[in-house]
Amino acid sequence: MSAQKYPFHSETKTNYQSCFKKRQNFDLKKSCQAKILTSPRNSGFKKSIVPARLPFRAGGIRKSKIVNQNMLRLFAKVISFLFHPLLILTYMLLLLLLVNPYLFGVNNMGGRIPLILIIFLSTFVIPAFAVLMMKFLGMVASMELETKQERIGPYIIAGVFYLWMFINFKENTMIPMAYTTFVLGATIALFVGFFVNIFSKISTHAIGMGGLIGMIVITMMQFSYESFTFNTALFGSLQLSMNLVLMIAIVIAGLVGTARLLLKAHEPKDLFGGYMVGFFTQFVALYFLF
Repeated sequence: MSAQKYPFHSETKTNYQSCFKKRQNFDLKKSCQAKILTSPRNSGFKKSIVPARLPFRAGGIRKSKIVNQNMLRLFAKVISFLFHPLLILTYMLLLLLLVNPYLFGVNNMGGRIPLILIIFLSTFVIPAFAVLMMKFLGMVASMELETKQERIGPYIIAGVFYLWMFINFKENTMIPMAYTTFVLGATIALFVGFFVNIFSKISTHAIGMGGLIGMIVITMMQFSYESFTFNTALFGSLQLSMNLVLMIAIVIAGLVGTARLLLKAHEPKDLFGGYMVGFFTQFVALYFLF
């Protein structure tokens, strides 16, 4: 076939050259494709170069989706860390000190900073350090403990520390029975979670948040704390209702569950099971101590 018999249209050739330059600039493979089209002027086929659509807009949408997914994963990791199950007893201690510091023999939270540090070290720092050592020794693949087998050791370590703390607090008259009950409930929840973990990868984050909600409900029902007042430097004295605190805790529990699903760490059944275990074990502890 000669070039004269099947000439290129000047406009089509210009489009092809422009498209070819764009391909070179953006390094997009197959951005210009040759297509065989039937020409109405000839009975045969005429070769014409048709520039394909450049997927600039589609590429931008894909990049935007990737950025959004990364932001969601970062948000989920932050939520999972801030409300780690090992931090729940520390948060509940701070809440009790705000609600009624006189239970601990002081008139403000500052008088019990040593106790706060002891709880934080015993329930979070030491167990987390033990898991970190297990990672360095190759006993676990990551700090996230993605498999059921990797969670066995951390369950035992945290359970031992929680049980030791409960035994000491039970004989300590400076620790109110309300907080001792919460420690026992958390200890029972850990051992129940350890047992359930043999069959299913139950969510420890959900256990922690379920336990926190149970602690708040018991504080409202058993110890008759409906509101509390605390002083702030900016707004002065503020009075908060325990109903509001309970609602905030429920919202946070939902955020934590959503974060665990976004990270694909659990299935919904693992979360529901964790919420139930954490919540009801607090009432089991209340039954044994009262």
